[in-house]
Parts: sequence; C-alpha cells; structure tokens
Amino acid sequence: MASEYDDEILINGTWYNIEDFVKKHPGGRIINFYRGKNATEAFNEFHNRSPKAHKMLKLMKKTRPDEGKSKLDGNLDPLTKEFNELRVQFKKEGMFDPSYAHIAYRIGELLAMHVVGFWLLSAGYIASAIAILGLAQGRCGWFMHEGGHGSLTGKLPIDIAIQVISYGTGCGMSAAFWRNQHNKHHATPQKVGHDVDLDTLPLVMFHSSLKDGKQGKMVNKTWISLQGYLFAPLTTLIVTLSWQLILHPRHSFRTGRYHELAAMAVRYGIVGCVGVQLDYTAMQVVGGYLAYNWLASMYIFCNFAVSHTHLPVLQRDEDVSWVRYAADHTMNIKPGQFKWVDWWMSYLNYQIEHHLFPSMPQFNHPKISPRIKQLFKKHGVTYIEDSYTGAMKTTFNNLDQVGHDVFYG
Repeated sequence: MASEYDDEILINGTWYNIEDFVKKHPGGRIINFYRGKNATEAFNEFHNRSPKAHKMLKLMKKTRPDEGKSKLDGNLDPLTKEFNELRVQFKKEGMFDPSYAHIAYRIGELLAMHVVGFWLLSAGYIASAIAILGLAQGRCGWFMHEGGHGSLTGKLPIDIAIQVISYGTGCGMSAAFWRNQHNKHHATPQKVGHDVDLDTLPLVMFHSSLKDGKQGKMVNKTWISLQGYLFAPLTTLIVTLSWQLILHPRHSFRTGRYHELAAMAVRYGIVGCVGVQLDYTAMQVVGGYLAYNWLASMYIFCNFAVSHTHLPVLQRDEDVSWVRYAADHTMNIKPGQFKWVDWWMSYLNYQIEHHLFPSMPQFNHPKISPRIKQLFKKHGVTYIEDSYTGAMKTTFNNLDQVGHDVFYG
C-alpha cells in the first residue's frame, strides 16, 4: 500500500530520506521493507552492536521530526512503548552483556564432539561417529547463528569472524549469505514476499495460500502432497547439499569473500585427510559424508521448523509492529519435563524472546521469559508456547495438511 512517506523511514522519532542510501545499505534491500514505516525497533535490534550503523544514521538526510503526526511513532503504541522501556531495563541489568565463559564452553563442546567423532571413526565405530559428527555439525549451526546476530562477544567483527569459521568449516556454508537471508526473516517473519523462509518451493510448502502467488508455478502437487513424510528424511538433506554445493559458495565467490571459501575448503580438506588416514575408498568417504550431513540436516531444520512454519502468514499489503511480529508469528517450546530441550535447541526454543531481542545472548532468554509473558498478558497478547513433542506434532500435521490442500484443492 502506497504511503506519503514511501521515500522515507522513521527511526527514533525522526524521518530519514533513504532514496540515496538504499544501494549503499550494507544490509541490502531489507531496508525497503520499512519504506514509509516505523523502523525504530528493527534498527535498534539489528544494529545494537554496530557503532558504524549509528554513525551512518547521523549522516543520513533528515526530513522532519515525527511528532506523532504520522501515527507511525512507536511510542504511540502502548505495547511497543512498554517493550522499549523493558529493553532499556534489560540493558541496565546486563542481559545484553556477553559471557566469555559461555563462549569458551560452546567452543570447547564443539571441539570435543569433533575429537570424539574422529576417534570413533578411527576405532571403527562408524555409526556412533557419524551420529556424533552429525550432531556437531548441527550445533555448529546453532553457534554460528549467535555469531551472525552479534550475541556472542558483543564485538561484531569478532562475532562475524567466529561465524565465518564455525559456519564455513563446521557446515560448509557462507556466513554473509546467511546474514543476508536470515535478517530478512527477522525483519518480517511469516510475511509473504519478505520472509525468505517462506520461499521454499519447489521442495516444501508451509502454507496453502502460497500456491496462489508467484511460487505457485513451481508446485509439484504429488511431491507436496507427500511433504509430511519427505521433509525430515529427504527434503532437509536436499536443502543442505544445495546450500553447500551451489548457493553459498557461489555467493562467496560472487561477492569476493574468499575467506569464507577458505573456511569451506578447510572443511573438505579435513574430510579428505580423514579418508586418507583411515584408508577409505572415495565411495566410502562420500557415503559417510552424506550420512553425516543427513543427520545434521534433520537435526537443524526440523528444530527450526517448529518455531514458525505452522503459524499464520501475513500478505504483502499487511503489516504489524515489531512486537506483534514476534508474538503472533513465532512461538516457544517449553522445556517442561524435558530439561534437555534448552541445550538441544541452544535456547532458540525461546523464539519469541529471540525475535524481540536478536542481539541478546541466547542463554539469557529463559531469564527474561517470565517478564515477556507478563508484558503480553498486560496488553492482551497471547504468548504462544507448546511442548517439544506437541510442537513437532503440529509442525508435521501442518505439512501434511498443506500437502492435502494443494493436492485436492
């Protein structure tokens, strides 16, 4: 929907003209998602760790103060106003401060898992080795995720370097490509044409309405009708391999990020050296690599899917506030009796808190969760959460239902 402010965005009570800045924006075209809109919360959360972004904001062309006249000022929304006040309080309490002990633990865990996995390989315990190494790859994915959000050391260049190493060597993928795509998801989760996590065809469809859009041309009804059965054992592996072998290295090469390509090369160098050391044939190396990737793919993508994919979508002309995006289009997984869920999902089971505060260290999300519940309750907002098994059941039932709707619709 066109707006009189389409050449501008609102940040912290001031309108800025972005026409000359769009092509220079380091984060890419994501800035266009906020044309004519209030980008205050998005700017503050995405750029919490970036002094460079705040310097660039000072240099941007200001047009006028908002003064509440456009009714887009976040302070006019009671829920957003209290959210911003709570954010300030969290900062004072140190909830955004890094924990170097936690970082050391996470790195130590990954190194230990790889050492144990390679030792099991050398000892001939192939299945156990592949299981440990597959889990380690998935946990490299969780770890790099925190680096990409700047929620590890609090120093963005260091966190990105950690992300490049852990994602490139641990998963064979590009940190820059992930940030480009994942930030679009965080800016407008579950919004058609904006959230790239909805652009999943022809492999999978998470919402029936997507068949009527541009992606609908890529629908194979037979494949989609079976997606509830194919998602975990096959679709996740296809996605991983296409990322590793095509999309991510291509992006690194096109953008001149040769350090990312070097990290990926280290990964394949290690795989090759292990194969030579254990006197494996080429087919055995490829087979083991595929098995290891298969387990890692199911681990990471199935756990991602439970937090969003079965929730309602927003159409291109619909919009909500930063807080309502997190409240209505993400959900939490309660640890309940399964205390291991926090570890298993690296605290991303607190997805609502993560979407509200993406740069907050994730181990602090359980601490702030009760206060977010209170905030939502006060403003009549539902705090969506379910058990791990309940969320998995809902996720796969949704995949099956969407497949049924597409096939018979």
